[in-house]
Amino acid sequence: MKPINVGLLGVGTVGGGTFIVLKRNKEEIARRAGREIVVKMIADRDLDKARLLASGEVVVTDDAYEIVTNPDIDIVVELIGGSTIAKELILKAIENGKHVVTANKALLALHGTEIFAAARKKGVVVAFEAAIAGGIPIIKALREGLTANRIEWIAGIINGTANFILSEMREKGLPFATALEQAQKLGYAEADPTFDIEGIDAAHKITIMAAIAFGIPVQFDKIYSEGIAQLTSEDIRYAEELGYRIKLLGITKRVSKGIELRVHPTLIPAQQLISNVEGVMNAVVVKGDAVGVTLYYGPGAGAEPTASSVIADLVDVTRVQTADPKHRVPSLSFQPDLLSSTPIIPMEEVETSYYLRLRAVDKPGVLADISRILANSEISINAMVQKEPSKGEDKVDIIILTHITVEKNMNAAIASIEELSVVEGKVIRIRLEELNHN
Repeated sequence: MKPINVGLLGVGTVGGGTFIVLKRNKEEIARRAGREIVVKMIADRDLDKARLLASGEVVVTDDAYEIVTNPDIDIVVELIGGSTIAKELILKAIENGKHVVTANKALLALHGTEIFAAARKKGVVVAFEAAIAGGIPIIKALREGLTANRIEWIAGIINGTANFILSEMREKGLPFATALEQAQKLGYAEADPTFDIEGIDAAHKITIMAAIAFGIPVQFDKIYSEGIAQLTSEDIRYAEELGYRIKLLGITKRVSKGIELRVHPTLIPAQQLISNVEGVMNAVVVKGDAVGVTLYYGPGAGAEPTASSVIADLVDVTRVQTADPKHRVPSLSFQPDLLSSTPIIPMEEVETSYYLRLRAVDKPGVLADISRILANSEISINAMVQKEPSKGEDKVDIIILTHITVEKNMNAAIASIEELSVVEGKVIRIRLEELNHN
């Protein structure tokens, strides 16, 4: 059977890794796919780098349009990133009847609905396992392995940079700025780390996972996201003392009012497996009604781990070449004409527990005032700890863990607590998820 011809757009870290692994494991991959998968063309602005990698075996160009319009190319692998030129190239490839494999989560979170519709119209596949959690096959698990289940919730550590920073802050007591600097020195964080530390990268990924898990359109504009830049080593230490770890989580849940879609720092009980995921590793916990809770763990980035997912997609696409488009696994798991219009609920309506830290004057009646404000907002206290005052200080840190309540009630309570003359500055609020198996 004739080989499948691949055009590779971009040979940065992941593109280079994909080329190397495809070459190294070509016999094994061909045995699994049923035919050989061959990179025929590479497009990259850095022609010298591309030629060095291709070592004379592959046509190299600096014009990606040559690949997406070439009739001999069967599958286009887009590893350029961004959401402008990449989008144009993917749509052009689809228009030319080519299947597409991409690792571009930002593009899919923003324009997935349009891209999947174009692919459906043309009867081609857009595969994107590498877009989420690097080498972890989470898309395949959600779309195929768990297909018998009604997914109830997903919670994931899906940004390795943020997780590395939080691990450094916890293990070494470093302030956020120092831990970020460390991540940049080691190459885990970009010179401009905004996407990672503000939760935007995690928001792209959980948006796509929510679409697959619940059969809804991709709706990045509805997600609530909050980053880790405001976290202090004190809060990480206090959380630890109370039996919790703080992680940046992407969370999506099916609840009675609709679907929660959010990214924020979260306290998780230290005994939960996911709370022990350290460094740049990723982990995703999925709760299905039939299977219960499953955990997926592995490297969320890197040349070969991500290449592993890209090539898995290439093999999948090669296998389905002969399948009638109507009988392929749908991009977002559910049949496109059966997507649900379940609403994404606004953050104010989300129900969760909270960790609060405030600084207050150490005198009788203060705790009673705070407790009364919480009670008036229908918030029940799970635990309250008053730390010892530092020498010569008249103010103390008060830590409160609450039971589950509605976010808007918590917003109102925090505003009232901050107005108390005995409370200094802002109340620190971090959401808390038990991630129970029930």
